[in-house]
Parts: sequence; structure tokens; C-alpha cells
Amino acid sequence: MVWYQDGSTLRRPALNTSVAAAAPATAEVSALRDLILRKLTYTLGKAASEARDRDWFMATALAVRDHVVDRFLAQMRDRPAASGKTVYYLSLEFLIGRLLRENISNLGLTEELRAALAELGVTLDQARLAEPDAALGNGGLGRLAACFLESMSSLGIPAFGYGIRYDHGLFRQIIREGWQQEYPEDWLTFGNPWEFARPEIRHRIGFGGEVATENGHDGEPRHRWHPGETVDAVAYDTPVVGWRGKQVNHLRLWRARAPDPMRLDAFNRGDHLGALAEQVRAEAISKVLYPSDDSPAGQELRLRQEYFFTSAALQDLLRRHLRAEPSVANLADHVAIQLNDTHPAIAVAELMRLLVDEHELPWAEAWRITCAALSYTNHTLLPEALETWPVPLMERLLPRHMQIIYRINAEHLDAVRAAHPGDDRLLASVSLIGEDHGRRVRMGQLAFVGSHKVNGVSALHTDLMRQTVFHDLNGLFPGRIVNKTNGVSFRRWLMQCNPGLTALLVDALGPRVLDAPEALAELRALAGDAVFQGRFAAVKRANKEALALRIREQIGVRVDPGALFDVQIKRIHEYKRQLLNVLQTVALYEAMRAQPMRDWTPVVKVFSGKAAPGYHRAKLIIKLACDVARVVNRDPSVRGLLKVAFLPNYNVSAAEVIVPAADLSEQISTAGMEASGTGNMKLALNGALTIGTLDGATVEMAEHIGCEHLFLFGLSAAEVAERRANGWRGETAVAASDCLGEVLDAIGGGVFSPDDHGRYRPLVDSLTAEDWFMVAADFDSYLAAQTRAALLYRDPQAWRREAVLNTAGMGWFSSDRSIAEYAGEIWNVPVAP
Repeated sequence: MVWYQDGSTLRRPALNTSVAAAAPATAEVSALRDLILRKLTYTLGKAASEARDRDWFMATALAVRDHVVDRFLAQMRDRPAASGKTVYYLSLEFLIGRLLRENISNLGLTEELRAALAELGVTLDQARLAEPDAALGNGGLGRLAACFLESMSSLGIPAFGYGIRYDHGLFRQIIREGWQQEYPEDWLTFGNPWEFARPEIRHRIGFGGEVATENGHDGEPRHRWHPGETVDAVAYDTPVVGWRGKQVNHLRLWRARAPDPMRLDAFNRGDHLGALAEQVRAEAISKVLYPSDDSPAGQELRLRQEYFFTSAALQDLLRRHLRAEPSVANLADHVAIQLNDTHPAIAVAELMRLLVDEHELPWAEAWRITCAALSYTNHTLLPEALETWPVPLMERLLPRHMQIIYRINAEHLDAVRAAHPGDDRLLASVSLIGEDHGRRVRMGQLAFVGSHKVNGVSALHTDLMRQTVFHDLNGLFPGRIVNKTNGVSFRRWLMQCNPGLTALLVDALGPRVLDAPEALAELRALAGDAVFQGRFAAVKRANKEALALRIREQIGVRVDPGALFDVQIKRIHEYKRQLLNVLQTVALYEAMRAQPMRDWTPVVKVFSGKAAPGYHRAKLIIKLACDVARVVNRDPSVRGLLKVAFLPNYNVSAAEVIVPAADLSEQISTAGMEASGTGNMKLALNGALTIGTLDGATVEMAEHIGCEHLFLFGLSAAEVAERRANGWRGETAVAASDCLGEVLDAIGGGVFSPDDHGRYRPLVDSLTAEDWFMVAADFDSYLAAQTRAALLYRDPQAWRREAVLNTAGMGWFSSDRSIAEYAGEIWNVPVAP
């Protein structure tokens, strides 16, 4: 049910957007009410009369967790004794967001819980909105991991997610005078009711030290790593509930602890700070998501984080395997390990170390098992995101692993040399050790060589992988690269965040649409139905009113819910081209001022996203967006027809409000640079029309929806590559454009920065020079696409038809489909009927 929060008063919209459900049974509601009250009283120690919203959330979550545990224990009891195959998904990020609504929805408890809380004088939204947003990820990669875990549970695939339990997730973004400032994110301040601490499950993680050679029982030399430093990885489990409670899997996050909490001898000598030094150093590993790696110390901490959780995961899954099986020889028959990007790529060397050194398998057998068990998802073609580590750092921090990597590389290059004698260029290209900028370990190549399958995340991205970063490896291992286009959880991104649209879909298509996303295709027959269009538009209007209220409360800007809501929500990066959107905003603003009598389409530009703390150019783009917003929103000459809103601290909860309200979805990355995108899927699923380049999964969206139903523009990936190769300069585009020069002059000349006229000169100069991200090159094409969108929006019936067709074409982009493909083609695990 859609609700609005206005200060302390909750009001329900006139439109009834709740999904049709039978009235909950009184006995079930009473039992749930009593359970919540017991949790409040005996676990939290609060009387109902004194409880705040956060207390009600905690008590409610603990009561729901009991239901989850009941399902989990019943599932374990009913599972056949013969162990099958388990998927282990290793990811440095899991952007899970709030869980209360997801868990009660998947358990089928929403209406019962709503009624139970009502009997206690509390609304469900009071409890739900008090939950902190677990920001354990940076963006699409981490949110994808969360969607994938939920889909594995929904498809009945036994699985564990492995990551880090960060004390502080991605930073909390504050916008002060237009500049991003970062503050610690404190999601654990009041505890996490969803997790179970498992102090009995801990694994010792080593760093540094030396490697000794010993004679094994078979007379062969054995290598023993004697770390100079050890850290304990302690497990915390969060249940992951599948749709209709089908299965409950685990997200197991590791917290770093020192083996000894402090050095008592140093403390007693009066060295109170020094006594805690080891604890502080150890716990820094799980302190913050993505510490800045601008310094050598930051780089080392990032590597320590990656090895820490990867080693803990591998030790843990081996422990679990050996509880059911007599040896590790058949590990690959029972275990599928998915590496989510290069962050856990050290798993190749670590699994070899564990199998060879700890379990004393022959090298060749260990290598066969490792390659059969591991698979690797590549998420980017950006050089800076394909991790490499300095060899001296690796040798100091992980000496045994460097020995293993050297041997893997030697055998790998021997095989290449035998097949391609005399081809030194090929050897240098496919080596696991790069020599271009100092000797560095190439983690992408390591993951590729040590996996049986390597997948891209959209058809275009996978083709570009074959043609660019892994071109030579693809030639050596044909068929190893496969495509698995991303998807999103329809439970989270339709049913939970847009219950009004869900109710309409159930009414129009029947309840099977909740279980069969492909049924959305039947909406095409209703796209021209005026009555259905009206209901579809009423849902969108209610969602836009909710977003308008949020904008007013967050940044004090009043916007018209009847305007075209043009939304760009994603990490701030030059290749995602928020700058292109800002340039068009300035062009529109200048045109509105120059032609005040023209019948303009009212537009609200919504931006939200975070820039990496050390990414100064991205921070400057945020500042420009805020400066443009300040000028535009205060100018009476545009008569409120153009508003610009930069919403701070973008996270999952913010997306759940923005996505259902969007009319126009900005997917405007430089072609060939966005691996897939998942925001594009969420927005189109909820009836937003896409304005975008043919990049990432937008290519496949255009195929499923129809190119004619998207506002496509700009250079293709091949054309971008050609222009870069031919020395393209943006000044050519400026000279050919009717208005780009004026826009750049206004920005570069200080119209939007009267306090510092030269603030944006670096941005302007970069566009007129190499224009690497093709912002100037695509500007006129983007401007024309924006004009087409504005004109279409003036015809409500035509716009509504297109919006319905966009939703109708999105059934294929479910994460259930993605996971079913992984299961069948990479992991070799069955999907439960």
C-alpha cells in the first residue's frame, strides 16, 4: 500500500494501491501481535507506552525473524540426506538495503503484520521507515549481488553469499554548498535484528611472514606458510528469504577480529593505546567499505580486505564440504564458486594453497578442481576497475600466494609458448604478471585462467570482452567467455516498491504475473486501452506526488507532479555522463529564458548519486549540477517550468521512491563503457521511457521493448572507438552545434559560479579537447532526443501507451531468468520446480 509521510502525520492517498489480499485471519494476527509485544518487552526491555518507532521496528523485525527461522529449520529437516551442489557467491559488496518489507512480502505476512501493528497503535510504515539502510555496496554490482541471492532462494538453489560485515558501509553523503562531503555511515549503531552472530564459526587469516619448504610424507617437497600476522574472521549470518518462503539461504558476512583483544602486558605497563594497536589494525579490515586507495596504506588495506573475506569463504566452504564428504577430491561436484568481479580473484591462488598445502593434493589435481569449481563474472572494461596489484606488495603481504601465481603463470605461458612459438607479444598480453607500469599481478587474467567459465553481463559487454580486454585469452580458451545478461528482482523493484502498479497488473493479468514475469508481455494488448492507460497514469501520478514530497522535505524545492520527471540516478562518473545531462539542462534553461512565450513542456530534472571520495572531477560535476539547480530554481523568468533537484545520499531506499515516479530514464553512458546497468531495467519496469545510448543491457532492452519505444541517440560503441583512434577533438562538435558553444561559454564563464568564474573551466576545456567520453560529440543528438521526449509528453495518451509498452517488454529482465541461466550453463545445479 502506498503511503506518504508528511512530518509526523501519515496520510493515505485517495487512490487505493494495495495489492488485493484476503483479510488476515484473526488468530494469525493476534499471534503475531503478541509475538511483537513479547519481543518489545522481553528482548528490548521497553513498555509499549515508551516505545519509539525504532523500537517497534526492532520488535517487528525480531518477530518476523522467528518466522524465517521456522521456515529455515523446516527446510533443513525436509532436505534430502544426500548432499547436492551448493553455490557460493563471493562479492565484496551486497547492497541489501532495508529488509523488513522484502521479508514479510516474500513470507506472505504483509497484511497480517499490518493488522497486528494496527492493533498496537502503530502503522507498518512507522516501523518500516525506522529501519536503517544497509549500504554495504557502491552501486549496481552490490545491488545485483543482493538481487541474485534473493533469486537463488526463490528458485530453490542452495546458496551462500560471502562478503564483509562492514562497520560502516558506503559513506553518508552530505551536500554542503553544492560540494559532496563524506561522513561515516552508521547502520549498526542500534544493532541489526536480522543477523545471527556465529562466534563459534571463525577462521584464521594470515598475512606476511615467510614460506618454509618441508618434506611431505610422500617424499615430495611441501610448502608451509608461516604468517607474520593473523586475523580472525568471525561469521554473521543474515537469512535470505525466497519468494513465498520457498527457501531460506544465507548471506554470511565476516567481521575481522584480533586473535587477542589486547596485549595485557602492554596495558599494565601503562601503554594503553599500544595495547590496542593489534586490535585496531585487525578490525580496520572490516571497518569501512572501499577505503580510499590513493595512498600505499590504502592500497594495502584494500588488498587485505579482499584476501580476508575470500580466504574466510574458501575455508568455510571447505569445512562445510568435509562435514558431508570424506575428502576434497570431489569438491567441484558439490561446490560452485562464483567470483563477482575481480575483488575475490585471489581465490584462484588461495584455493590452490588450501588444496595443495593444507590438504596435500597433487598440484595437477588441485588445479583441475580449482578450475572446475570457480567461475568469474566480469563487470567492467574500464582499465582502472580491472584490478592489478604491485608485485612487491603481494610478495610482502601474501608470499605463498605469489609463489603459486608464479607457478600458475609459468605453466600457463609454457602452454602458450608451445602452441604459439615465437609470439612474444601474445605471451606479454596473456601473462598474469604485467610489466607496463612496474610489475603488477593482473587479477582479471588470474580469474580468467583459473575459472572454467567467464561471463559478461550484457550481450554487448560480452562481445567487447572478447574483442578487447580478453581478446587474446579468448583465442587461447575459445568458448570460456559466455554471456549472462543481468536482471533485477521483480519482488523488490516492482511488487514492494510499486504496490500500486502491482495491484493494477494483478487486476489486469491475474495473480500469475507475480510468479511469471513473462506474463507482462500480455500488457501490449492493453497499451492502447484508454481506461487501462488512465489507471496506469493514476498510479504514476501518486508515485510522483510521493517523490515531490520527498524533494520538498529533503532540499526545500517545490516541484509540479504533473511535469515530466527526468531521472538520472547512479554513481557519479564521467562515463555515465551526468555532465551531458547538465549541459542539456543549461541549454533548455537558456532557451526558456530566450523564448518565454513558447509553450514549453514542464520538466523536473532529478539527479542523485555519490562520487568516490578521491574522484575530484566527479565531485566537480555534482557541484555544477547543484549550482545550475540553484540558479534555475530561483529564476522567476522560467515560471517554474524547469526545476532541478540533486537529492543527497542516494541509496536503495531512495531508489525505491524515485524509480516508481520516473517518467524518463537517463541511460546516457558513453557507448561501450557501461557493462550492463540495472537501473535501466528497474526504471523501465516501472513504466519510465528510456533516453539512452545503445550501451550495456539497454541494447537488449531495445530489442525486447522495440527501438521505436525508446529515445535512442548518440554514437555506437564502434563509432566511439573509431573516433578515439582517429584523434577526435570536441572542438569539432562545438563548431558544428547551434548552442553547445553558448552553453560551454555560460558554464566556463561563471554564469553558474559567480563566486569563482574559473571553477568549471577544467570541465569545459576537457570537452573541447580530447572529449574522451564523447560528451560534446553526442550533445546535439542528445538534445534532439530530449526534444522528442518533451513533445511526446505533451500527448498524454501517446505517452501512456509508450509507458505501458515499456513495462510490457521487461519480463525477460528478471534476475530469476539470469540465475536460471547461471544455474544451467555455469554452475550445473538444478532449479527447483
